[in-house]
Amino acid sequence: MRKLVLIILSIAITFTFYKCSIYQTITNLSRLQFKLGEINSFRVNDLDISNKSSLNDFNATDLIKLTTSFTQGKLPVSFVLNVDAKNPNDGTGGYARTDATLKSFKWRLFIDDKETISGDIDSPVTVPGTGEVTKIPLRVNIDLLQFFKDQGFDRIINLALTLGGKNGSTSKITLYATPTVSTPIGNITYPGELKIIDTQFTN
Repeated sequence: MRKLVLIILSIAITFTFYKCSIYQTITNLSRLQFKLGEINSFRVNDLDISNKSSLNDFNATDLIKLTTSFTQGKLPVSFVLNVDAKNPNDGTGGYARTDATLKSFKWRLFIDDKETISGDIDSPVTVPGTGEVTKIPLRVNIDLLQFFKDQGFDRIINLALTLGGKNGSTSKITLYATPTVSTPIGNITYPGELKIIDTQFTN
């Protein structure tokens, strides 16, 4: 009888610790924060526009290349969109220090309030529990004419310059993402999408 009581007590203690572990893990995950960072390596039709501010900065050869592509019904763009991730679980404030490894980061990209393409990270990204920012690079390849064909040549090029030109920013980008994080109790996927913008951290 005593042995049975000890077994039951052991199971109860194990279950209690397991529940606490799950609760602690979920609590730590809920504190991860994300924000849009900078855009790197922006190319339009394979032309680097990172040093350009307006159409006047393109030489005649580049303009011919761009307009030819536009009249053929395509304007391919490639760039790296960096997402800033912050993990405040640094061991202070009553929270255990916890590193977070993103196994997946499925995303949907909105440009100028229009939904465009979707994707995922190339490989897992670890966000250490230091409170410092870790960059998550998202590689984007998109044909702007596929989504903005109702706009003229000048407006589309200016949109590209707004994003990836000399004074480019992510102000016209919104990202919806669903992170999946590796934990001691298995991979946990967020129950819904996060809306990630460039003005504030989201968690």
